[in-house]
Amino acid sequence: MTVCLLLLSVVALTAAVPVPRALTRAVWPERDPVVALWVWQCLVATVLLCCLTALALGAATVFHTVRAQIFAPAPRAVAAVYDLSTASPWAAALTLLLACGAAWTTAMLARELVEARRRRGQARAHLRERAPDLPAALPSARGPLLVLEDEYPDAWWLPGHPPQLVVTTGALHRLTAHQLDAVLTHERDHARAHHDWLLHLSTALATGFPRIPLFAHFCDQTHRLVELAADDTASRRCGHLTTALALIELNQHRGVLSCASSHRLLGERVDRLLEPPPRLGRRHRALTTTVAALVPLLPLVITFAPALTVLS
Repeated sequence: MTVCLLLLSVVALTAAVPVPRALTRAVWPERDPVVALWVWQCLVATVLLCCLTALALGAATVFHTVRAQIFAPAPRAVAAVYDLSTASPWAAALTLLLACGAAWTTAMLARELVEARRRRGQARAHLRERAPDLPAALPSARGPLLVLEDEYPDAWWLPGHPPQLVVTTGALHRLTAHQLDAVLTHERDHARAHHDWLLHLSTALATGFPRIPLFAHFCDQTHRLVELAADDTASRRCGHLTTALALIELNQHRGVLSCASSHRLLGERVDRLLEPPPRLGRRHRALTTTVAALVPLLPLVITFAPALTVLS
């Protein structure tokens, strides 16, 4: 059991500290943001699985009731190979630390979901104020597109069931038909890929554990990569130049080409659309996706390896 806990700790620390720092310096995520998002999710899943399996083993060592529940279906030889009869002080301390971390993570996720629901309610109430002739049940209003009277061009989507696309009359007047199609395609891709859930997860983990490099980078990169992925979807449908011009027209009044840090991502997106980087090859993309998908299996292999040696 001690060996399993040590191996799980090594895998978790490796995935939480050096790997995300190296990934942020890599160039290929800009070429294929969808694959990069998948890699980040696999890294987070690896760390969380390491913590959960280590918590289960530690709790089985410290508490006899938990041990009986976990190893009830298994033969006695399986429980014996884990050597759960004595609990060392460091194993008990690690179990307590992991239990507190699990409770804190759950609290942060619940808080983020509650805050997101509150923000959606405020946004929909604000829309009713700006468009008082809308039906009271805004989420069930017919049609996926809501047009608001506003001189400034803007377009966004509200998560929900179903998601609501919102566009202003300023955008309808300023954008051409192809540019408007690119903007709506961009927003529909956010809704189709459920990027809001990914943003909530990354924000909750970064808020709860700001000093862990993986979660901090995961939050920053997720907010960046979801926009790049939606830009790619729009550019494949409407063209790179059309999407770039739509992005400029939509954000020109916000200073899209300024050097301010808040607008830096918009400038990077425009540059990327005007000079699109070469995409990953099919073999490279398949290899990266497969390797990333296998990484979260490491905690499970480490945890069940002693039992498999006995059963075999």
